[in-house]
Amino acid sequence: MRYTSTRDQSLAVLSAEAIAKGISADGGLFVPEFTPQVSSDFIEELASLDYIGRAVRVLSLFLSDFSEEELAEYAKGAYGGGKFSHEKTVPLVKLGERTHVLELWRGPTCAFKDMALQILPYLLTGSVKKAGIGQEIVILVATSGDTGKAALEGFCDVAGTRILVFYPSEGVSPMQKLQMTTQKGENVGVCGIAGNFDDAQTGVKQIFTDEKIKAVFNENNFSFSSANSINWGRLVPQIVYYFSAYCDLLGEGKIQNGDKVNFVVPTGNFGNILAAYFAKHMGLPVNKLICASNANNVLTDFMKTGTYDRNRQFFATASPSMDILISSNLERLLFLMNGGNAAEIREWFASLAKTGSYAVNGGVLSLLQSEFAAGYCDDAATKETIKNTFEKNGYLLDTHTAVAVRVYEDYVKETGDKTVSVIASTASPYKFCADVLDAVKGGAVQAKDDFSMLKELEAFTGVAAPQQLKALKGQQPRFSQVCEKEDMQGVVLGMLGLI
Repeated sequence: MRYTSTRDQSLAVLSAEAIAKGISADGGLFVPEFTPQVSSDFIEELASLDYIGRAVRVLSLFLSDFSEEELAEYAKGAYGGGKFSHEKTVPLVKLGERTHVLELWRGPTCAFKDMALQILPYLLTGSVKKAGIGQEIVILVATSGDTGKAALEGFCDVAGTRILVFYPSEGVSPMQKLQMTTQKGENVGVCGIAGNFDDAQTGVKQIFTDEKIKAVFNENNFSFSSANSINWGRLVPQIVYYFSAYCDLLGEGKIQNGDKVNFVVPTGNFGNILAAYFAKHMGLPVNKLICASNANNVLTDFMKTGTYDRNRQFFATASPSMDILISSNLERLLFLMNGGNAAEIREWFASLAKTGSYAVNGGVLSLLQSEFAAGYCDDAATKETIKNTFEKNGYLLDTHTAVAVRVYEDYVKETGDKTVSVIASTASPYKFCADVLDAVKGGAVQAKDDFSMLKELEAFTGVAAPQQLKALKGQQPRFSQVCEKEDMQGVVLGMLGLI
């Protein structure tokens, strides 16, 4: 299996090089040259395995320059040893007659990013060795909230790496900020920016491709990589849990092998739902991929019109990890849908950088609309959904999963689709105490600070908060720096002691 770039289809590298580099030198994203195909027998085999076994079998199809023994070691290190709070790693919880919630947040940082960022350090350090890179790896991360902590936790004190995280200083929840700024480890750095996630992501990409920075890094024996989902090593582990969810539906007798299911995914940077798209095109029986957005509904508009336009008001919402107007992984999807036409991708994304918009052709739009449904909801509808779901089902949603539930409900009303559906639940509700408590209590909140809200939410709902979030109480931040978005390059060099 080799990988090419979305902006240069003549490129062909092994997965180790793609993962070690994170992003192609031309600014494009690495994609597999073909999508491996699986049979119903393969799915039947997966259903008999635990999550670690499923991960090894799926990853081996994409990472052919790694042995199954290596991948087994990585998967065991990532998902074993009690790191996840449920024996199934990603439990499937019944929500309605044909609806299930896939809890992807049972890991150490209480967010779905753990599913990839617990295994990425193994994949990255293994890739660096295979690719013969003798330099220390500097991992740059832009986060809208959850990726930052999950990446910091995954790479904390990993030999041969340093990790630097940028987050929008006023664009994450208090719990998310505290998780990042209190991070332990000698190889970690955290900095807020006076801007939003798109500013952080753009800044990181510019640093990656800056020739002067590359020269400074080479002189000092450093090399860049990424823990964002622009890195294929971050995205490929996410494919596993869609197969796992299907296998669990089989095991519980909810479907027969070959029956199609819907996946509903709250979406910001498009990596999570792109993983579901890969699973479908490998042969997992999927009917519809339902893309759920908050008030920053650039993806919903794109899938309905074929025009991607970020020239719109940016909303800071109750679901901050989805407060994104530039969805990086969409580039991978469009490359796959336009037949690998890198020239067209370069044209579209140059237009996005210059004018803030681009429009795809009718053929790509038709493909999009055949594969995806899309919808969005605002904060009022998000909180209403949290309240209604708790009162009706006794299930407590976080603000992002609530967006997906509401969009799914709207989709069913519009289409009448009765396909068994799985909703990706992306975070513990206790990462967003203020908004979740406000929702379930209808505004009658007594507590004034985040940890008092946590206790009040526990008492009101009877749902236990994760211990790792409770343990943050009283911890003092190690990192308090906030910079302008134009100064990110200097912050990186300063953190590395290069200026």
